[in-house]
Amino acid sequence: MVRRTEASPLWETTSTQNLIRYRPSGTYFARFKVSGKLVRQSLNTTVFSVAKQRLGDKMNEYRSREESVKAFANGRMTVGDAAQVYMKKIEESPALSPNSKIYYRAMFDFISRTWPALLESDVRKVSERDCQTWLGSYQQQYAPTTVNNSIAVLRGIFKEAIDAGARFNNPAAELQKMRILPKRLELPSREQFSQFVEAIRASGEPKANEDANLVRLLAYSGMRISEARNVMWGDVDFTKRQLHFRGDADRGTKNGERRYVPMIPELEGMLRELRAQRPGEPFDAAVMRVFNCEQSMTTAAEKIGMARITHHDLRHFFATICIESGVDIPTVSRWLGHKDGGVLCMRTYGHLRQEHSFAQALRVNFGVRTSPGVRMGM
Repeated sequence: MVRRTEASPLWETTSTQNLIRYRPSGTYFARFKVSGKLVRQSLNTTVFSVAKQRLGDKMNEYRSREESVKAFANGRMTVGDAAQVYMKKIEESPALSPNSKIYYRAMFDFISRTWPALLESDVRKVSERDCQTWLGSYQQQYAPTTVNNSIAVLRGIFKEAIDAGARFNNPAAELQKMRILPKRLELPSREQFSQFVEAIRASGEPKANEDANLVRLLAYSGMRISEARNVMWGDVDFTKRQLHFRGDADRGTKNGERRYVPMIPELEGMLRELRAQRPGEPFDAAVMRVFNCEQSMTTAAEKIGMARITHHDLRHFFATICIESGVDIPTVSRWLGHKDGGVLCMRTYGHLRQEHSFAQALRVNFGVRTSPGVRMGM
């Protein structure tokens, strides 16, 4: 990976452009030019693969900073100048998924629409009161997540101005985000789910069976739809009875990690059934043949009188069934790919469904015997 250079005995070039290694410590550095000036910055690692990952971020950081300084040096810096630097950094970030970048652009467009005069404003003259006025004019008309994420983007834009030396404080720093109430889950019972799957299968649509298979895969595994798209036969281990969650080939799963999850009996049975139907498919063939079935799900739910559910609701359904079946929350959390030890699971599923709650209440025993018909309490 590393090539020595006689001209510079302390430094070694590598097979990656702009990445060099300092021989005495083994630390990797980014070496590149910004506005004709040579920059050499430590990547704080001696591991080549880690250095490659950090290289792009370090170069983008310096180039964005230089653009901010240029915008300010040319005279007044507008909010639009700062926004351009901020959005370029978002677009070039290797840490963000394509969908995340699309969402950032949507939030920036939202700010532009709700505050039309902002981008042409001198970044030094936007006050905290201006930001409060903007927020107060629209926050009751939109979903809390939209409001909160637009605040985060606005803060990021003004941070670019601060980094460029155009102002000393962030006028959006004190904006209060809205409270997000947890979504009320309206999930099917076990019996309804069976009817739901059969309604999809019996719809007569050309891809009815494939839609039903995708619904079962999501419900029996708890995987995200993005993970389901990338399940290959090579990820299914019938010997160890586990499934490999790889996610996207380049980025892995949502949190960037890949994981192995044991197959519950229904999942194993379903996959064995599919494998028996398609025994000749190679290991790199996708297990699923469709990757979106929400229209079929909506139609089937209406047909059997069930509340409409989405792909992601099937993940909630899996988690709920697991917890109601006695699986502890930290284990369910690991199966879902959460990294918080179960905090999100407790917040999302702590209430569970009413019938399960009543059933669990009957298991509580204080050891006090009562005669039939006698009621305890005051």
